[in-house]
Amino acid sequence: MSMIEQELCSQPDVWLEASDLAAAVRKDLPASGARVAVFGCGTSFYMAQAAARLREDAGQGETDAFAASEFPSGRSYDLHVAISRSGTTTEVIDVLEHIRGCSLLITADPDQPAARSATRTISLAFADEESVVQTRFATAWVALWRAHLGQDVAALAAQAREALGAALPSGLGTYRQFVFIGHGAAAAFAAESALKLREAAGAWTEAYAAMEFRHGPISAAGPHTLVWSLDPLDPSLSDDIAATGAAMTQGLGDPMVELLRVQRAAVELAALRGLDPDRPRHLSRSVILASPAAAGSP
Repeated sequence: MSMIEQELCSQPDVWLEASDLAAAVRKDLPASGARVAVFGCGTSFYMAQAAARLREDAGQGETDAFAASEFPSGRSYDLHVAISRSGTTTEVIDVLEHIRGCSLLITADPDQPAARSATRTISLAFADEESVVQTRFATAWVALWRAHLGQDVAALAAQAREALGAALPSGLGTYRQFVFIGHGAAAAFAAESALKLREAAGAWTEAYAAMEFRHGPISAAGPHTLVWSLDPLDPSLSDDIAATGAAMTQGLGDPMVELLRVQRAAVELAALRGLDPDRPRHLSRSVILASPAAAGSP
């Protein structure tokens, strides 16, 4: 079993641990009604988008999500929530060093530079990973967030155990294009799903808010396409996809649970393509950029 497989299979237990932690760190997490910004890079950005939508859907207050490299200047928030598994991500540290106001870092390694730039830190060291490709850290902090919102993480963990044994779409190796879609928070989980197949298996993947798929992207779909919805498909959209000849699969429950099935598919597709998901091409575990001086810039 690959390293990433071991880590992704541990998620139900990790979610429960994150849920237990939520009560202890309640004062550090966003208060109801607070205006909040959540930011990160790559997987952490997509999970920030999911967390933002989940918080707003729960009626807890206005919540914006940004890629750290695109964080806007001049906006005011009650709390800035930074996500960095490694605690070394250059863009995240840069935002933390330049924002005004209270900041919270959620990380797997509180001894790294990002923690020194944040007002306070929540450590999820139990969810840390050796893999380059993120699985359990990403979902662990969202499980923490969801527990704080009052959601039943124990029920999600039980569903996740079932997802780890659920069937995957047949013929994975026969598709050239993988399209992930979803509504609301599921759209963010769809973006993360596309990233997983891209990272682990070098696949041609795309992700869209479900109803946006008809507004142009559907023109590229055909028998070579698998459309994977992270939540139940609208019947009219399902009919339009079927008319292209594309195959379809969909999650019928929680999109974070369905993400585990996608993670498993990414590992399987990597194996079918002769790739090592533990050593993805052109990637490192953390993106640490050279400073302008080190890069020779004036």
